[in-house]
Amino acid sequence: MTEECTWVAPTVLQRQDILRTTRTIAIVGMSDKPARPSYGVASYLQESSSYTLYFVNPLLAAEGKEVLGQTVYASLADLPQAPDMVDIFRRSEDLPGVVQEAIEVGARTVWIQLGLWNEDAAYLAQDAGLNVVMNRCVKIEHAALRQ
Repeated sequence: MTEECTWVAPTVLQRQDILRTTRTIAIVGMSDKPARPSYGVASYLQESSSYTLYFVNPLLAAEGKEVLGQTVYASLADLPQAPDMVDIFRRSEDLPGVVQEAIEVGARTVWIQLGLWNEDAAYLAQDAGLNVVMNRCVKIEHAALRQ
C-alpha cells in the first residue's frame, strides 16, 4: 500500500521568492568528492550566485578539511551566523534531526534536495514557521528562476 502524500509544496513563485530573499545558505551533508551532488551544487552556487555559503559535515570538520576553499563546520550550531536557508543532502531518515537543528539556529528555510522526501520533517519545519522546499535542487531552481 502506498502512503498518501499530504504535504503541499510551494509554488514556483514562492520558490523564486525564497531564492531571491535568501542571502546565506548552509549545505548540510557537504562532500569533498567532486562527483557528489552537494559538491556540484556548492561549486555552482559559488560561481553563479552571491549567496554566502557554509558547509556542514561533522566528519570533514573533525579532519580539519576545507572544501572549495572554505571551512567545513561540524554542525549548524557552529556556524558564525544563522543561515537563511539550510540545504540538506542527507538520507530521508536523517531529515527530522537536521530540520530540528535548522529550527534551533533560526533558519528561515529548509530546502530538502532532489530525491529526498520526508513529510514528518516538512511538517516539523512548517509548523515552526519555516519555508519548506522538498525534492527539488537549489542549483536547478536557481538556474531556471534567476533573472
